[in-house]
Amino acid sequence: MEKLLITKNGLKKLGDELNYLKTVKRKEIARRIEEAKEYGDISESSEYEDAKNEQALIESRIAELEAMIKNSSLIRNSRTKDRVGYGSIVRVLINNSIKTFKIVGSAESDPAKGFISCNSPIAKALFSLKKGDSAEVKAPNRIIHYKILEIE
Repeated sequence: MEKLLITKNGLKKLGDELNYLKTVKRKEIARRIEEAKEYGDISESSEYEDAKNEQALIESRIAELEAMIKNSSLIRNSRTKDRVGYGSIVRVLINNSIKTFKIVGSAESDPAKGFISCNSPIAKALFSLKKGDSAEVKAPNRIIHYKILEIE
């Protein structure tokens, strides 16, 4: 697994989720499995089957989170108010519409909420640019023009 670029806040969120799964969800599922066993024949118990399936999903997510944390590399906040960098909040003009993006690590990206991966074509096009600069990003059917209005 290659290094996962992530912000300090993103790493904390992964750690919080891991802690929750290990300390809360594991206990809940273990309790559900024990309760299902008390009903008797587990070979036909849908409660037991559901709990075991959820347990497998939780254990899979725990392993995934542990690997992500182990292979993470903190993004040094390179943002300034002068140039776009890691952690920057950038307000851009796109086809007469104003959008705001925050450049984050790939594990934290959520384009619908405006969090774009530092590895995305948009972030790569905006990196190191200043207020007033423009960039173009090739999309499948067109070229999208971005003009930087503000950097936080």
